[in-house]
Amino acid sequence: MKIVAMVPIKLNSERVKDKNLRLFHDGKPLVHFILEALVASKKIDEVYVYCSSERIQNYLIPGVKFLKRPEYLDLNTSNCNDIIREFIKEVDADYYCVSHATGPFTKTASIDKCIDSVVDSQNVDSAFTVEKVQTFIWEKGKPMNFDVDHFPRTQDLEPLYKETSGAFVFPKWVFEKYDRRVGVKPCLVEVEPVESLDIDTEYDMMVAQAIYRYGKETTNI
Repeated sequence: MKIVAMVPIKLNSERVKDKNLRLFHDGKPLVHFILEALVASKKIDEVYVYCSSERIQNYLIPGVKFLKRPEYLDLNTSNCNDIIREFIKEVDADYYCVSHATGPFTKTASIDKCIDSVVDSQNVDSAFTVEKVQTFIWEKGKPMNFDVDHFPRTQDLEPLYKETSGAFVFPKWVFEKYDRRVGVKPCLVEVEPVESLDIDTEYDMMVAQAIYRYGKETTNI
């Protein structure tokens, strides 16, 4: 059984300039966080960075391989499933784990839990990390998950779950059958709030850098 992890990297990010290479206060680039979490997993056989620019090789850590991807996958019209489709043509494995550099505080334990959920169960065909959302949600001016005339306590609301960028784990056959990274019987692996942070804007980056600095000054995150 072979398990391969892949981190798709796009260097020409638009909303946050040089996002994946942005340095934190101690000189650590953003991409190192997820790579360290993946390399630390004893369940993953190979870790790849899949990027169209060879410049990313200057930022890899020991235990990570570089695979150059076609430049057309950098277009805004391309999505993650397009990237996975090309990757599995070049790297064969029984199971794949796709993680993103934008989730810097994803823990190895959460990644391993996703892997175990898929590998060890016949009732699960994929797994991914999620953030639990249990608050009042409105959609198009109307309450979506509660009765406005009978306000419940937030802890009594039916929880919703939002995907995080931490890990998506699936066997090869699932992607080949459904052409997507999530099958029809997924396991949602809930992660701690700090792990759910996804850097999509400059504000997100500022928050991540502040959390990291605080963690280094107090206890390691």
